[in-house]
Amino acid sequence: MSYQATWTNEKINKNETSKLKTDGLDVFKMLPDLIKKPFPEIDKSYYMYFKYAGLTVQKPQDAGNFMMRIKVPGGILTVAQATHLAKIAETYGHGYIDLTTRQSVQYHWIPFAKLPEIFAGIENVGLTTTGAEGDITRNVIGNPLADIDRNELFDTQPLVDQVNQRFQGNRDYSNLPRKMKISINSNLFNAGNAEINDLAFTPATKLTDNGKIQGFNVKIGGGLGAMPFLGLAMDIFVRPEQVADVSEAVVSLYRDYGYRRNRSHARLKFLIKDWGVAKFETKLRALMPDLLTAGHDEVIGWSNGTALGLHPQRQAGFYYLGIGIPSGHLAAEDFKAFVALAAQYGHNELRLDHNQDLIIPWLAQADLAAIQASPILQKFSATDQTLMSMGTTCTGAEYCNLANAHTKELFEPLFHTLDDRFNFSNPPRITLTGCGNGCAHRAIADIGIEGTTGKTLMGERVEAYKLSVGGSLLNGGHFAIPLKGKVSQIQLADALTAILSDYQNHKIDNENFYNYYSRQENQYFQDILDEYLVKLTPEMRIK
Repeated sequence: MSYQATWTNEKINKNETSKLKTDGLDVFKMLPDLIKKPFPEIDKSYYMYFKYAGLTVQKPQDAGNFMMRIKVPGGILTVAQATHLAKIAETYGHGYIDLTTRQSVQYHWIPFAKLPEIFAGIENVGLTTTGAEGDITRNVIGNPLADIDRNELFDTQPLVDQVNQRFQGNRDYSNLPRKMKISINSNLFNAGNAEINDLAFTPATKLTDNGKIQGFNVKIGGGLGAMPFLGLAMDIFVRPEQVADVSEAVVSLYRDYGYRRNRSHARLKFLIKDWGVAKFETKLRALMPDLLTAGHDEVIGWSNGTALGLHPQRQAGFYYLGIGIPSGHLAAEDFKAFVALAAQYGHNELRLDHNQDLIIPWLAQADLAAIQASPILQKFSATDQTLMSMGTTCTGAEYCNLANAHTKELFEPLFHTLDDRFNFSNPPRITLTGCGNGCAHRAIADIGIEGTTGKTLMGERVEAYKLSVGGSLLNGGHFAIPLKGKVSQIQLADALTAILSDYQNHKIDNENFYNYYSRQENQYFQDILDEYLVKLTPEMRIK
């Protein structure tokens, strides 16, 4: 450890005490001895360390199975890497792989005793689980269309890779107060979801004595969770060659000054809230005094980092195809079919977006008819015109220890019902999450669904869901506002239908849901839900 742990004399939580004694990255040294024991004999103090290896103990917690996450910086996979990811799903993951909202992949049912051989296989194809979870810099995200995007200033994938390498396995930054999320994007439609990241580089230009240059403005202190915060702009402009240094400086400030007493207030967003952006910027400029002031913001909209459908690349004669993967839950056989398409027709790569979907780039125009006729594309949608293709969901109560309600199991039936009822040219984005932590980005959805618990008026305990409306990252962002009232699983489709029908019947032309929401008072949507709830019989109403 080459840095000074300035917080050793402060009041810190038990996780912090443990991390001062044993670094989280030491988990890989612990594993060979730990796996010799039956999992129920493993002390739960190790559960925190497992996260540094990308592992979360899956419920039931004494069974010795894990959710395992693999980092994919910028979401770009080679065919060889993707082939191995399918093999992991077949061999260890009960035949399934899950795509995440952070351009990563994850699995369930990963057996404790097999971890060394699983890790060796992952590393052999140039990937890692190290830092996929834990109090450390997480998977660095970017524009899913980096280098092929007609709406970006320049290719940001090399910068994503530089920043990832700067922190990967670096013990100077492996003991942070909580996780640290970084986004690097030059797409004009905010494809990197800047405002919900701890640190985000956004497309900007700057007039200098040497002419106009391209680079980034910076937002700081964003994040979701139970208490979401929108990232705030600093008055700095960053040249591409400065991105890794600025990232390191920001992470070092968070490491040294972030809160370590209460884990629920340990994210960078709380430090920014208390300090203010100006104080943080002053500290940053003390480390990097040559930073310019902010340039011209080039962001003109928000895509949510979604790229569904067939579109021309900036390279003439080539196309990319974005395929909707409902809830990001994908059978290994289906994933292999997509890998085969990329191997036969593409340039040896697949990509992951921020909406739990797949992208196959570098498709030649002459091959498009054959690609679109492939059996796998008869099974999965390559259009953005359905509610299902725009929706996302978290793991839910099936495996997650924090979830109050199930999600992935009801996602497809729910969205099939909605898509049978509606046909939007510009579908609202609906997300389904099992608790209040927002892993499926409920706070920035047009309509967010949050799992909770409740009782009917007749006293029956049920899984329940709350709705929120009006989330977006347009114009700096607006978090979805919760509506009062709860519904059960079987009531969800009708409750959503009440809101969607009103939108369909009263929107102006092709007005998107957020603009429609912005024209109303929030009470307008509460009245719609109340009108639905009042029609329920007492045994169906939930307290």
